Amino acid sequence: MADLLALGISHKTAPLELRERLALTEGRAVGLLGELIHHDEVREAATISTCNRTEVYLCVSDPVASESFVLGLLAREAETPPTELVGHLYTLRGPEATRHLLRVTAGLESMIIGEAEVQGQVKRAYEMARVEGATGPVLNQLFRAALAAGKRARTETGISQRAMSVPTVAVDLAQRTLGDLDDRRVLVVGAGETAELTARALAARGVQAIFIANRHYDRAIGLAQRFAGSAVRIEALPDEMERADIVVASTSSPHHVIEPDELAQVMRAREGRPLLLIDLAVPRDIHPACREVPAVNLYDMDDLQALVERNVSGREADAHSADGILAAEEARFDRWLTVQDVTPTIAALRARAEEVVSRVLAENDQRWEGMTEADRERLAIAAQAIASRLLHEPTLRLRRAAGEDDAYTKVAALRELFGLDLDSEPLESPGAEVSDLRDRQRRRDGR
Repeated sequence: MADLLALGISHKTAPLELRERLALTEGRAVGLLGELIHHDEVREAATISTCNRTEVYLCVSDPVASESFVLGLLAREAETPPTELVGHLYTLRGPEATRHLLRVTAGLESMIIGEAEVQGQVKRAYEMARVEGATGPVLNQLFRAALAAGKRARTETGISQRAMSVPTVAVDLAQRTLGDLDDRRVLVVGAGETAELTARALAARGVQAIFIANRHYDRAIGLAQRFAGSAVRIEALPDEMERADIVVASTSSPHHVIEPDELAQVMRAREGRPLLLIDLAVPRDIHPACREVPAVNLYDMDDLQALVERNVSGREADAHSADGILAAEEARFDRWLTVQDVTPTIAALRARAEEVVSRVLAENDQRWEGMTEADRERLAIAAQAIASRLLHEPTLRLRRAAGEDDAYTKVAALRELFGLDLDSEPLESPGAEVSDLRDRQRRRDGR
């Protein structure tokens, strides 16, 4: 059975400067998946990339070789030596990898405990990996378990009752910085999910935002209509910044949308009136050097993380109650996984029995010259039934042994006694029942 392996960085282990270099756009993620699944030791692969983490999940035959290979790929993507990346990278194997993905999906590893957005992000990452043909039975089952665990954690505990997200924290920051937001002019750069959450948080405080989309202007118009705001094109960004009090940037652009020189011109036109910039994008939309422009207050994801950590309260109990749900889903996945350890042996055993039945019938075919075709079919069915009944009890006992301490011993003994060679003989797919011998004989006759 292959091993589970997960490698990644997050807001807990790496600064924003490194996280943005490892942020995977859809195109980068597809390219990385292609390289992963073509590696000899990697059987299945999936990637997750959000504003606070980039992670790779693998089903591998050699964890050590695979870890070294993935480290090289991530170091190349980050344009940094592997030795520098190692200090920020975490590696998880087996149950630890399973548990981590379940916690990520439930929002327990997020900057804001219980955030809802990560559930959708994990789902989209899984769907993309499936479309690319990178997943298989193990990762398919694992991600389904994680999505089920995340859904249960949010519906069966209070973890999602106090609705919080990065955009709500950003709006809280703006309110603490500037006071009442009712008369403030807020510019939202971007038109994706984060922009929508920002608009919702602003609307809850009675603020009408102006939306600027760098790619999908129709999306900006839709958001403006839903939240009683207005939409303008990206070309109007400098003029809008001259009139704005707050700019919240959240595009998916791989490049900076706001540069220091451009911002300096805007600030000169504002004649010293301060401007609050909040950058929710990874990679960052606002160049870090914009902090040096006079009268500008710039906050990015690392700044918001520091604010969240100083104001954590009331969520630890929710997280603790969710742990029990995650443990149950993890145990269910582990049971499924252990069954897979014995399934190839069961399939090989049944295939061997079918092979013996077919061989004996073929060897004695000429001895039954007086038998009709109907008699031959009845004999074949009876022989198959005898073999199936003989294997019924060993099959049941082997399935029950899955996950027990002596499971490996029983599997090894069975393979030795029946001369099973799982590496060289073509076998039925895991869990498949032996096909009807009569149908197989007819298929042979038809060839």
